[in-house]
Amino acid sequence: MDSYDHQSWGRYPRAQQIIRYVNWITDDLDTGKTDPSLLPYGLGRSYGDCCINDGGTLLDVSRLDRFIHFDEEKGILRCEAGVTLADILELVVRKGWFLPVTPGTQFVTVGGAIANDVHGKNHHRAGAFGHHTLKFELVRSSGERILCSPSENPEWFGATIGGIGLTGLITWAEIQLKRIRSAQLEVETIRFKNLSEFFSLSTESDRDFEYTVAWVDCFAMGDSLGRGIFMRGNHVDMGQDASSGPMRAGRTRSFNIPFDAPNFLLNAPLMRAYNSLYFHKQSRTRFRKILPYEPFFYPLDALGQWNRLYGKRGFFQYQCVVPERTYREAAHIILKTISDSSQRVFLAVLKIFGTAQSRGMLSFPRQGLTLALDFPNQGQETLELFTRLDDIVGQAHGAVYPAKDARMSAKSFDTYFPQWREFVRYVDPKFSSSFWRRVTGNLQVPK
Repeated sequence: MDSYDHQSWGRYPRAQQIIRYVNWITDDLDTGKTDPSLLPYGLGRSYGDCCINDGGTLLDVSRLDRFIHFDEEKGILRCEAGVTLADILELVVRKGWFLPVTPGTQFVTVGGAIANDVHGKNHHRAGAFGHHTLKFELVRSSGERILCSPSENPEWFGATIGGIGLTGLITWAEIQLKRIRSAQLEVETIRFKNLSEFFSLSTESDRDFEYTVAWVDCFAMGDSLGRGIFMRGNHVDMGQDASSGPMRAGRTRSFNIPFDAPNFLLNAPLMRAYNSLYFHKQSRTRFRKILPYEPFFYPLDALGQWNRLYGKRGFFQYQCVVPERTYREAAHIILKTISDSSQRVFLAVLKIFGTAQSRGMLSFPRQGLTLALDFPNQGQETLELFTRLDDIVGQAHGAVYPAKDARMSAKSFDTYFPQWREFVRYVDPKFSSSFWRRVTGNLQVPK
């Protein structure tokens, strides 16, 4: 069936696609002449167009939602690719286990977490999701089924992690969970005055805290450029008996945004005022509290369909990473370029990635500073700003995250990910995406 319902979370660009549901891990892909191209689709939480396939077919894996085996002693979980992180948490938290790595939403499928090699607040300790993926099955359009792990077909393992769904269909996966003594976290929030204070806090915090991240006020200028709120936390240790501590697992209750927000709610004065209020929301510079895991890891999940806050035109997230040797200067230039522009940033997040080298050939996480910025779609003016940011990131030897991108040029992609020329050897000849055609369409694809 044709559908405009299966879109990206950013709601841009729009795509018309044929939707096919995969019901069982034993199903053949049954490719034929009626399918110009195929692409796996989970919950569509990628912000850009790597999860859409305009004019092609989406393989919806949401029905592959079964658990296969859980070793409660070792914390090894095998499940189908359509199982969500929320499903996993509901099963394992009460048993004293947790996700080793989680992005900012629990409404992501396991297959999508692997395909985008997602990262979280603990990259400096745990790396990305691919570091904790033990094995998975990959089905090719030819009908071939490949068991992938670091020791079995390792080249396919590395190409598929971070391979944005282009190497074939992941049907099931096995992941290693992490042991916890409580589902609660002790969290400290600290106001910092500028970028220099952020870097000092990050260096200090990464030694003692498993989870670190910072919100940034992109309206601040001058000596306050890069000011924000630093959040750091650790799981509460309840002792040897995990059952003695709060191990509640449950879905985040959400209030659904009922309609697309009107444009006047995103005007610059209102957003500047909101950022100032948020920066000063706590009376003390430092504040500690105990939180359940849901509001710490997934604050936006409490707002169902929060992407509607950006209006009918949708939004962009610009997420980049720049290496340690250049990130202090690059971060200053990026934030100043944004503050000097007419574009409005709704949300900005800073995080220092650790030294762990990603397992995926096209994985985004790498050592350095990552900055994620949400912009309402204001058309050409927004796109022109991103082009300027692309140049800054490229000159700093950084990269932009494909899972969040909806507009980078083929030239920029080639600069950020020159290894794509090796990766293309593993792309299934029947698989494609709107993103892949956009960033390789004008480049000479090696045979």
